[in-house]
Amino acid sequence: MEKIDLSPWRVEHKTGLHLEEIDTRAPRIFPAEEDALAHQTKKLSDKLNKLQATLHASRSRALLLVLQGMDTAGKDGTIRHVFSHVSPLGVRAVAFGAPTEEELGHDFLWRVHDKVPVLGELTIFNRSHYEDVLVTRVRGLIDKDICEKRYRHIEHFESLLHDCGTVVLKCYLHISKHEQKKRLQARLDDPHKQWKLQPSDFADRKHWPQFMKAYEEVLAATSTAHAPWYVVPTDSKPHRDLFIAALLVQTLEKLDMKMPRPSFSLSDVRLD
Repeated sequence: MEKIDLSPWRVEHKTGLHLEEIDTRAPRIFPAEEDALAHQTKKLSDKLNKLQATLHASRSRALLLVLQGMDTAGKDGTIRHVFSHVSPLGVRAVAFGAPTEEELGHDFLWRVHDKVPVLGELTIFNRSHYEDVLVTRVRGLIDKDICEKRYRHIEHFESLLHDCGTVVLKCYLHISKHEQKKRLQARLDDPHKQWKLQPSDFADRKHWPQFMKAYEEVLAATSTAHAPWYVVPTDSKPHRDLFIAALLVQTLEKLDMKMPRPSFSLSDVRLD
């Protein structure tokens, strides 16, 4: 299978970013036909399963995948589909909601540090510490000075994780306002999905331009060599899943991990 070049969607550190210039639809370099798309996704899923097994067995590295995006961008769906063929052993998903009273009494990274992966583990953050420089900024809970200080704290925090053996990958799920409207309406119409809806889903939609500006600033300020951001086109769910599966496989392959040797001599084993 030919390697997919994902570099055009990687955010460069401290450079101007304009999300309206990045297409939310399926990238042209990805398969358009359903059969070809499903075949490529299946092959990547099989690779991801083997690589995750090696990660878990070797316990030499860890991987943290951060998923951020507007409501309905597909954070839950990504976790459900990309990891459907991966053993749950060594994989963990963590969802971050509004901070509790106890969490508000600590620094904003306190509740996050406790949830990062241990060596050998792959952890997915459904929302993350970035809520504290996105939602808080748009809603006026912090000012520009505090926000910029938090950027630096985040960069140092992720640098610490990197130095301790954790690979940090961050994906902004890039959905169009039109596609979000369709997905919100689908939830309104489906009794089995209405439980997902929150008043904030509709309130935040009214502040779409402010959220896009906040995301542009956050991605550019905190995309680094050791913790890069990728802007993932998300209007097509299957292509979104293929993108993230390819990103995970390519990242894990670069680690060049090896299965550990048995702790005893197999030549001494005699089966009756």
